[in-house]
Amino acid sequence: MAAVQEEIDQLRAEIRRHDRMYYVEARPEITDLEYDKLLNRLKHLEAENPQLVTPDSPTQRIGDAPVEHLTQVAHRVPMLSIDNTYSLEELRAYGERIQKLLPDEKIEWVVELKIDGVAVSLLYENGLLVRGTTRGNGQIGDDITHNVRTIKDIPLQLTGDHVPPVVEVRGEIYMTNDELSRINKRLAEADEALYKNTRNVTAGSIRLLDPRICAGRNLRMFSHGVGYVEGLQSQSHIEFLNELKGYGLPPTPNVEAFPDFEAAVAHCETLVESLDDLPFEVDGLVLKVNRLDQRERLGSTTKSPRWLIAYKFEKYEAITKLNEIRVQVGKTGTITPVAELTPVELAGTTVSRSSLHNAEQIERLDIRVGDVVVVEKAGKIIPHIVRVEMHERRTDLPKFEFPTECPICGTTLVKDEGGVYIRCPNRETCPAQLKERIRYFATRNAMDIEGLGDKLVDLLVAEEIVSSYGDLYRLTAEQLSGLERMGKKSSENLVAAIEGSKQRGLARLLNALSIRHVGGRVSQLLARHFVTVDEIIAASEEEIAAVDEIGPIIATSVHHFFASEFGQETIADLRELGLKMSEDVPDAGAEAEGALAGKTLVVTGTLSKYGRDEIQELIAKHGGKATSSVSKKTDYVVAGEKAGSKLAKAQQLGVKVLSEDEFEALLAGGRSPQVN
Repeated sequence: MAAVQEEIDQLRAEIRRHDRMYYVEARPEITDLEYDKLLNRLKHLEAENPQLVTPDSPTQRIGDAPVEHLTQVAHRVPMLSIDNTYSLEELRAYGERIQKLLPDEKIEWVVELKIDGVAVSLLYENGLLVRGTTRGNGQIGDDITHNVRTIKDIPLQLTGDHVPPVVEVRGEIYMTNDELSRINKRLAEADEALYKNTRNVTAGSIRLLDPRICAGRNLRMFSHGVGYVEGLQSQSHIEFLNELKGYGLPPTPNVEAFPDFEAAVAHCETLVESLDDLPFEVDGLVLKVNRLDQRERLGSTTKSPRWLIAYKFEKYEAITKLNEIRVQVGKTGTITPVAELTPVELAGTTVSRSSLHNAEQIERLDIRVGDVVVVEKAGKIIPHIVRVEMHERRTDLPKFEFPTECPICGTTLVKDEGGVYIRCPNRETCPAQLKERIRYFATRNAMDIEGLGDKLVDLLVAEEIVSSYGDLYRLTAEQLSGLERMGKKSSENLVAAIEGSKQRGLARLLNALSIRHVGGRVSQLLARHFVTVDEIIAASEEEIAAVDEIGPIIATSVHHFFASEFGQETIADLRELGLKMSEDVPDAGAEAEGALAGKTLVVTGTLSKYGRDEIQELIAKHGGKATSSVSKKTDYVVAGEKAGSKLAKAQQLGVKVLSEDEFEALLAGGRSPQVN
């Protein structure tokens, strides 16, 4: 019997470790078949020795019989709701209020995803799961322990050292879009009503009386908070999430901490644009005070904690048909699949295509040409495909085969090491990459070469007149005037524009070179720190990574570019052609005395003279600060065409509104009119 007990203990420990590697670490070490063999062996041993079965065994996730009804349980610490806003202006106003409540204190903020699921409270005593409860009315919730035990993300026993004797973990139970597609397909085959979204089916599932039905729906869970606890070690939210991970609980992914509220809000604006490749639904972002002691002092209102707020966005969905998947080659060789859709109205615009991002997303969605798909916009941003309506797939559609060779140059494609993107490595001679790089090189935020449009770039590359950045600077008016739609005057103007771009400076040049992970902001940071291209070339990866906001991934990319044969030849060629490879960086005193010294500006609408990065750089050079939303602290709003809510907010608050001409007059030392 001792040998049997030892084997059972070993199997349980091994299975729990593999559960952790799969659900928490996302780094499975064995196949599903190997995992099932371990679980089946444990089931066999427990069936032969029922006296050795324990409630926390991995075999005990699903109860044998339904419960008679849901009982209600009082929360020891209330599960309060979260205040929310759909407005960046209101979000900033909230941040200002919190700072006033903690005057003279530095407040770190955390940004995390707001999972569109159902709130749950998990109570562990001595490491064992004893109860799962819904939010209910915040004071009393329903006991859903029988269903919670079926969710494989949720450990029946916590692992690791120093597990608190009592800890109430709070999180969100959710369903993936893939799982909803699978369930709806099954319902359609049975001629039953379909579920509309993942949240509705999740909310219904966790309240079912029969845990066997819930177990068949493959619900998931992320942890994000704590209720009643005895012996918590963490001093901050980030530490707490790491502590939870150490216990075997999956924390909310993609959580980041920021030194101040402004940085957190800026991250929100960036993050919203990258949510479309998540396999689950997100209906907003949550900003939280990081330090737990500051949370304690901030306290709560009767409804909500003061130390957090949800920044939510409206979601719009439409159903359409996928007609084709084609691939595009980007300026850094990335092969991006694009879905061509039957045009459909969505949030006031007609959507006819959507990026599919990468091969892994196609595989995850199991998306095929001819499928009926759900297209979503969150916050009226770029549309993306949420899921395939599997029940509409009437025939056996062939899987999309991702190309193994570049569709343009035929080079064998390679996958990023440790990443998801597939690329054409032929940077030097792939015509598609060359076209995209030359196009980007000429854009307003890069070298700003007026007159070098897409069609002309296509022609110059196709005719092999331009095969490098340097070839642009070797163009003559005579060469250009012989091309289609290029007269003498337009050719002379373009040559003059190209010549004028030589003096754009280091930041513009770095952005124009299409170095991976290097855009307008990173280019400015590098140029201001190193000042000359030679200083960047001489810098080690560690020295580049030490620059504020850069980090190791960008540093590696920058260092590799300048160390590569292609990078060295490019810089040598452009240097010989006379391009400026340094940055005019004003000293701190000059910035403090600039025309915009101490002023906060917001830029809105479409500008005719400046790109967004360009005008923000100009504001910084003259001592000002460019922010993204209007408040009472804003000094000026620079408004272009189609300026919307920010302009209205400025007028409401009495903030001075400037046209581009008035902005330039202000920089020149003139007086700006009192335009409100």
